[in-house]
Amino acid sequence: MTARTTTEASVAAGEGSAPHRGRWRTARGRSQLARVALAHPVRSLLVIYALSRLVAVLGLWVAARWYQTPAGVGHLEPGLADMFRLWDTQWYHRIVTEGYPIPLPADPETGEITYSAWAFFPLFPALVRLVMYSGIGFTASAVALNLVLGAAATLLVWKVLSFPGHADSQPARERLAFVAAALWCFYPATGVMVLPYTEALAAVLIAAALLMLMRGRYLVVAGIALLLGFTRGVAAPLGVAVLAHLWLRWRDDREAGVTPFGHDRLRIATMLLATGLSGIAWPLTVGWLSGLPDAFFRVQAAWGQRPDEGPFVLWFSWAWEQRGLLAVVVMVSLVGTYIALVLGRHGRWIPLEVRMWALVYPLYLFAVVRPITSMWRFLLLDFPIAALLASVVMRTSTGGRVVPHWRRRAVVVLGVLVIGVLTWSCALLPYVPWHVTPP
Repeated sequence: MTARTTTEASVAAGEGSAPHRGRWRTARGRSQLARVALAHPVRSLLVIYALSRLVAVLGLWVAARWYQTPAGVGHLEPGLADMFRLWDTQWYHRIVTEGYPIPLPADPETGEITYSAWAFFPLFPALVRLVMYSGIGFTASAVALNLVLGAAATLLVWKVLSFPGHADSQPARERLAFVAAALWCFYPATGVMVLPYTEALAAVLIAAALLMLMRGRYLVVAGIALLLGFTRGVAAPLGVAVLAHLWLRWRDDREAGVTPFGHDRLRIATMLLATGLSGIAWPLTVGWLSGLPDAFFRVQAAWGQRPDEGPFVLWFSWAWEQRGLLAVVVMVSLVGTYIALVLGRHGRWIPLEVRMWALVYPLYLFAVVRPITSMWRFLLLDFPIAALLASVVMRTSTGGRVVPHWRRRAVVVLGVLVIGVLTWSCALLPYVPWHVTPP
């Protein structure tokens, strides 16, 4: 045997040069780690979720240590605990400890309804109050509740994206769904799911509603929709997802030669009624309790939300004021690119009901929410963004197959997302009285 042949045999057996053996063992280790993670997805996602919470808390600590001004917290040494008491957290604390004010606060000079706690939905503070019966305070109760809800949301996002119905065949679906859920844990505004905010609860309810919808559990969807009505104003995009599912169900029943909807008609009618009521449940409740039928909308207007001025108008006006035609073109291009991703090859592996949520929810936000930095955290509920990102990272440009080096790509994207978490925490979360940029 020649020296060259001996060397080749040694390399083939994994006994080549030290650098070669190192690279081979590293690649093998990464592959083995990925196989173990996919073999135990629940446990692996919970570990990833726990790591993401550590990153989120690190971002809060950095923001408190180097970016939070003493003027925003009322003492000279801002700390981590202060970051859990800023912005909307104060309003939820007030709701839990004092309730909603009756009569509605009004400007003493003009008599106009002013901003108050009535703009905030009641389910999250009600759950926090239940946790507080254990004897711990508001902040600890809210944070503990959100940590549990965030873990549940991560698992539900994974289950929703891995659901095989009404989507293009994709042999790597489980892998894509796993990576998407993992990336979603590191969404730049994920720190808000640690704070006493409603995002974690809303994410659980939305993902659960979509999962139960795809499984045909219509009465469960009805119950979740009613809970959502007292959590977030997202009935319209959820309703579109429901209608998309019913169209698919009608088509499938017709093709199978059976009566459309069969014995589910009453359940479907209940679901549709509950979804519709979800959109008006809290406004009606506010009107009834306050004695002013339009109280909720007057309070929202005091907070700056004025959808009556027309859908999308405020965003186009803002873009034009910022950079003129260029800003408008950039904004429209970004929206168009996102829609193309949802409807194109990178979105086809996602169930149609979920794609409808991904398509309608952001457009709904742009239609009714004024230009505000809080849009970053609002878009946290558009978790299919993570599915699109996972597809772009892991698959070829045609979406046909998973590339061999997808792990390296995922690590790079994960690093960018971690930087995004730190940036969001430091740029938007600190409260500076003379420069208000709400998270």
